[in-house]
Amino acid sequence: MDADTAWYAGHLADALRAAARPVLTAGWTGFWRPRSLRLEHGRDDPDAFHDGWLDVAGLWREVLGPLGAGTGRRWVPSLHDPATDRASRAPREAVPDDAVLVFAGPFLLREDLRGGFDAVVHLSTSDAAVRRRVAADDAERVLGGWHRYLAESEPAGRADAVLRCEDPRHPAELVRG
Repeated sequence: MDADTAWYAGHLADALRAAARPVLTAGWTGFWRPRSLRLEHGRDDPDAFHDGWLDVAGLWREVLGPLGAGTGRRWVPSLHDPATDRASRAPREAVPDDAVLVFAGPFLLREDLRGGFDAVVHLSTSDAAVRRRVAADDAERVLGGWHRYLAESEPAGRADAVLRCEDPRHPAELVRG
């Protein structure tokens, strides 16, 4: 699931760069909380996956807040390296005034992130497609968190665009009428 968002975000960033826009890229794994906090309620807890994996305060402090400022903006593209479970030590970077942030990750229309993004593309997938793309050991956690997100945040109705992506190689845009 995260691989899908990163793949689509990469293509969007490439298209924006081709249109001569400065692009900043980041993803939700760079803002995960440490493993001891993410897995505090067990590895398979879907509510912890939905509520506790992302360092929302850090994302607001280091990315969404600074990028929402008018000028003189500086940001940090990641706080955490999930592979090492340590701080990423990413340097603070200056942001061009006309830069676009492309942020890859699930749950971006949660209540605590609303207003942080100017536009959100929701990737709509069936349970079967999610199961094909995540490790078997992760499927119940991911699907449980995903179902909660769909029910509470209603992303298909709130996103700026919805892509149906049963097969990431062949997305289909859903047009809302």
